[in-house]
Amino acid sequence: MADYWLDKPVLVTGAGGFIASHLVERLVADGARVRAFVRYTSRRDPGLLRLLPPETLAQVELVAGDLRDLPAVTEAARGVSHIFHLGALIGIPYSYVHPVEVVESNLIGTLNVLLAARSSGAQRIVHTSTSEVYGTALQVPIAESHPLQGQSPYSASKIGADKLAESFHLSFDLPVVTLRPFNTYGPRQSTRAVIPTIITQALTSDVVRLGNLHASRDLTYVSDTVQGFLRAGATPGLEGRTLNLGAGFEIQIGALAQMVIEQIGRQVRIEVEPQRLRPQKSEVGRLLADNRLAAQLMGWEPQIGLAEGLRRTIAWIREHLDEYSTPGYHI
Repeated sequence: MADYWLDKPVLVTGAGGFIASHLVERLVADGARVRAFVRYTSRRDPGLLRLLPPETLAQVELVAGDLRDLPAVTEAARGVSHIFHLGALIGIPYSYVHPVEVVESNLIGTLNVLLAARSSGAQRIVHTSTSEVYGTALQVPIAESHPLQGQSPYSASKIGADKLAESFHLSFDLPVVTLRPFNTYGPRQSTRAVIPTIITQALTSDVVRLGNLHASRDLTYVSDTVQGFLRAGATPGLEGRTLNLGAGFEIQIGALAQMVIEQIGRQVRIEVEPQRLRPQKSEVGRLLADNRLAAQLMGWEPQIGLAEGLRRTIAWIREHLDEYSTPGYHI
């Protein structure tokens, strides 16, 4: 697999984000020529790419812009063989407050990536979906054929983006593959996500404040998710397919918090904080992946179990607590 990426010109959108920064790091290690599209700020902030080793970041071509700007995306896609589209606004609580921005970034941004890919002649586009498009499980484990349910503006925007990707494959034969990661976790992830929320509080406070303790999630360590992206980019014959990336194991948030607390080894109590609870009909109660199609079509299966993944994540956050903001609820 590593030899496949040697000297390949690759574009990664949303490259300053959590999963994408790990993908960029792995692609560089595998010898790809990586162009990283990051959202422009006047601070020249590359996002989480700043945490890559300097010698790795020096090999990355940074391009700043906005996915909603078609000329910028088209120029970024020029001359690349593969596009990994991970750029999106992903905060579910944020989508309640700013649905227009979320829809514009995720829907129009994806449209622009698809248009740019068609212009550039890229041989493979890997589009990033999310398990949130399934909503609360109607049947488990959740296969790719499960109905799509827009239970938040965020999930609705991703459903629309997935359908755009599907339409470009069917209408224009665009070689796009859609991946649906379930809840990915690991080093560098922000407290927008539940595991860093639990860890940072358990390391620094006597109370871990959370929302719904009974919701269950299927958790995948980031290196396994990245391996899924690499296989989706390199495996022939996947064009037009949608594939789940999930561990096939679920755990309730309350039990997850207890597991983290036990690994950290401090006396910490768990409390429900009302402001962290999502609207009842919007909360996704249960996610459990059926990952058999990814195993069948591209030989992917997760390698890092939850206990080991948590150990690695706790160790990283413990060493990088200065990367995390003051305690409180951050959307």
